[in-house]
Amino acid sequence: MARQLGTLDPAVLDRLSGLELVARRAVEGFMSGMHASPQRGSSVEFAQHRAYSPGDELRKIDWKVFARSDRVVVKEYVEETNLSVNLLVDASESMAFRSLDWSKFDYARWSAAALAHLVLSKRDTAGLVVFDDQMRTKVPPGNGTPQEIAVLTALEQAKPDGPTSVGSVLQGLVPRLRHRGITVILSDFFDDADAILEGVRRLVHQGHEPILFQITDPLETSFDLDRLVKLKGLEGAGDLKIDPKAIRDAYLEEIRAHSADLAQRTRALSVDFVEVSTADPLDAVLSAYLAHRQARARGGARGL
Repeated sequence: MARQLGTLDPAVLDRLSGLELVARRAVEGFMSGMHASPQRGSSVEFAQHRAYSPGDELRKIDWKVFARSDRVVVKEYVEETNLSVNLLVDASESMAFRSLDWSKFDYARWSAAALAHLVLSKRDTAGLVVFDDQMRTKVPPGNGTPQEIAVLTALEQAKPDGPTSVGSVLQGLVPRLRHRGITVILSDFFDDADAILEGVRRLVHQGHEPILFQITDPLETSFDLDRLVKLKGLEGAGDLKIDPKAIRDAYLEEIRAHSADLAQRTRALSVDFVEVSTADPLDAVLSAYLAHRQARARGGARGL
């Protein structure tokens, strides 16, 4: 029996009802939290009083305070801002790898569906890009139920195929992003680290907030094989018969070094790099996202 990712196995939900049920079940019990910024104007949450200044609107004066203390102060509020999230899902051939009942691509699209559902349920804006070595499918940012249907439909129809080029896709995407916001990238990041970091750097320099979720299969990070195997090359590589014992140490050192390099260099840019295994509960991705947003909110970041 497949290991369950959360309350119910998303692979089963996916076959029964499509991504909508997966998304809804994955976000149960979670709250998106506030992504608020201090702005003048009417709002749902009072922030503080401040002294009246010439030019302030009279309707903002707190007359109760004036009656009690003879001081003229105005009310300031915390006004919610609209959060814009772009979801980038790697659909290259390497994402088709699986040692469980689901592939890395399955896990990535389930995660993207859950995040889209969370963002859109809070009346925020979400968009989607499915890519390999280029942007294959694009759902422009929007909100509401029609937008969620469009995102889920695109994810359901996508299939992992072709070579990858995360870096060039990110670099090409930056000029097309009209609004500053969060860019969530779901990939195994089995690509040139320098190119990836250049794309991330351009996003940051343009005022965007990237979050990288590296999705790997547990077999890729353990290489727990004990007999001769034939490896099928993905993304144009040829097939190869190997003795896993002979290359395990070198392989593990290489893959760990690659992930550590990406983690160190992205964090130097104050960018989150979240390592996720397809064996992890699906809501682990959601939890990481929420922790990130809550930390930013406590630190006063605006998210736009």
